Amino acid sequence: MPAPPRWTRRPRALSRRRAVRGVSLLEMLLVVALIAIIGVLTATAMNGGIDGVRLRNAGKEVASQLRYTRTQAIATGERQRFLIDPQARTWEAANGRHGSLPAALEVHFRGAGQVAGVANGKGGIAFHPDGGSSGGTIELGVRDALWRIDVSWITGEVRSGPVRGAQ
Repeated sequence: MPAPPRWTRRPRALSRRRAVRGVSLLEMLLVVALIAIIGVLTATAMNGGIDGVRLRNAGKEVASQLRYTRTQAIATGERQRFLIDPQARTWEAANGRHGSLPAALEVHFRGAGQVAGVANGKGGIAFHPDGGSSGGTIELGVRDALWRIDVSWITGEVRSGPVRGAQ
């Protein structure tokens, strides 16, 4: 049997496999650039997202403590007060509860100035045994977001939530 000629071609499938072995430098650079862009976008979104979470958590915490103070006034039959210091970003509720707000937040208080024991620059909301209050508004803000906590002066109801379209 004669030997096969040396000039025979290899099967096409084998030659195609060898051609698709690696990835070009251009393709690698494109993938790295896409990963970098996604990383930058994610970091930017997370930064704004974290401030939003802090704002929401702080707003809900303050509203919760206001409701607790109102409940204590009704339960004990004695006047209770909630104090807030916008400059120091601290608050004090009934039964010695106290806390602080994140430094990134702006804090504003509007309410009655005649709440007993409130120093200048601080705000206070008094809750009466019948559930009523002296009323007031606490606004927490970060960047373009605003969270408002309203306390009704007649009923003492505490309403809390984001302000839509705040700027």
